[in-house]
Amino acid sequence: MSSIQVADQTFLAAPGAAVAAALAGPGHWRRWWPDLELEVREDRGDKGIRWSVSGALSGTMEVWLEPSLDGVILHYFLHAEPPHPLPPRKLAAANRARRVAGKVMSFEIKDRLEDDRPAGVAPHENRRISYRTAERNP
Repeated sequence: MSSIQVADQTFLAAPGAAVAAALAGPGHWRRWWPDLELEVREDRGDKGIRWSVSGALSGTMEVWLEPSLDGVILHYFLHAEPPHPLPPRKLAAANRARRVAGKVMSFEIKDRLEDDRPAGVAPHENRRISYRTAERNP
């Protein structure tokens, strides 16, 4: 079992392809996980991405996109080891910091993709909807 174990999920009312596009690119990864070096092990398109992790941690990380209702559940997993063993309190703090970084990533994507979508209105893959459109077409 890894010292750093994170498993989290967030629902996004957006198509898997749109979420995958928002995940793409090392620039985003460096912003979300600045102390980690990520190497793509498997790009699964609208199903997610898997990385090998090095730098401040060594291990694996994955974002799996599971179709659900009118969107996807973004599952975030990190299994890794710090370079040196950590005392229990520091290890707990490190695990919490990695969970928070995962939530920052998932909520940033959620905010971007659901920005103009009123609650209860189905997402649209190729167009943004305004509140006026939603009011006329409930």
